[in-house]
Amino acid sequence: MKFFHLSDLHFGKQLHGYDLIEEQRKIIQDIIEAAKAEKPDAIVIAGDVYDKAVPSGNAMKLLEEFLLGIDELSREQKAIEVLVIAGNHDSAPRLDYGSAFLERHHIHIAVFPPQEDGERLEKVTIPDAFGGVNFYLLPYVSTGMLRTLTGGGQLHSADDAVRFLLEREQINWSERNVLVSHQFYLNRGVEPVQCDSESPRLYIGGLDGVNTTTVDKFDYVALGHIHSPQKLGTERIRYCGTPYAYSVSEAGQEKSITVVEMGEKGDLSLRYLPFEPLRSVRKLTGTLQELICALEENGEKVCQDYVSITLTDEEPLAAPKDYLEHYYERILEIKIDNVRSRQILEEEISDMQELTPFEAFQTFFADTTGREMTEQEENILQEILEEVET
Repeated sequence: MKFFHLSDLHFGKQLHGYDLIEEQRKIIQDIIEAAKAEKPDAIVIAGDVYDKAVPSGNAMKLLEEFLLGIDELSREQKAIEVLVIAGNHDSAPRLDYGSAFLERHHIHIAVFPPQEDGERLEKVTIPDAFGGVNFYLLPYVSTGMLRTLTGGGQLHSADDAVRFLLEREQINWSERNVLVSHQFYLNRGVEPVQCDSESPRLYIGGLDGVNTTTVDKFDYVALGHIHSPQKLGTERIRYCGTPYAYSVSEAGQEKSITVVEMGEKGDLSLRYLPFEPLRSVRKLTGTLQELICALEENGEKVCQDYVSITLTDEEPLAAPKDYLEHYYERILEIKIDNVRSRQILEEEISDMQELTPFEAFQTFFADTTGREMTEQEENILQEILEEVET
């Protein structure tokens, strides 16, 4: 059994205002070419197909191009099963549209976790020389989605929710089982490496975290949600990462297709097929003149890559971006790092006062809700803090 593990395609994504449709179209072609060469039995997409709940027409067109390309391969070579789950960015109803028809073309889309007594996780079994591999499709889930299913029972965290759903499945662990999941997983309480392109999270008391111990019986766990490729303790539990750098913090990361090959029970190997981006995301540091000279030394007239530039000139510069745009076509941001900027930063830090717990929560509340606390809310907070102190 051979399958591709992908996630977080984020069709429709922009990078600092730049449309990435050309980059994402190349990603699609790279996946199709890899599938043509590797002939996988399945392609797994572990959530966040789209970047927004209401995707643009171009984003929907990209998904159509991808599915048509894989369907064409299935006609030419052999059937490739495409397994897709909804992530937290996806609109479940939109992603689910046409799923019954698509299933006839070997495309399986799961957008909701079970919510009624008779429902179970979508399970797709793909036969191979050793019998078959069971793929359990677990879309993004929160405790609120399962209120009806639990019959009033309390689920206090995402870990509770995932554990509850898996226990209902009565999985035969003597068989080969793969879980496809889109959640925030932790290995022994340690958070995965994250980057700036992921949605901001409120991580309060571990409520949105799922422990890897909850899923470690699976032969492989294909994860989506975190954009940096990485294993969680073991190669069997893996975030494959995004196919493209969707933030400056991902500059220099090698994006790839994770190729999973399974033999008989316990026989697992991984390979990585690197994506060659149409344009890279890069960080550049130096004086204005150094950056221009470096470009000329490389024989380039204009740099086509997406660049984050840090200028180290000590003398003031007038409109450096206007000047640099003649040489760097896609500037994401320009920062200044010199003696004066560092001095200003140090002064700002020294002026900062340590906040009391009450003041810290006031600031947090205003930042997250966009309004100040009412007098009643402040009184409740004060009572809680006094209770904690005692």
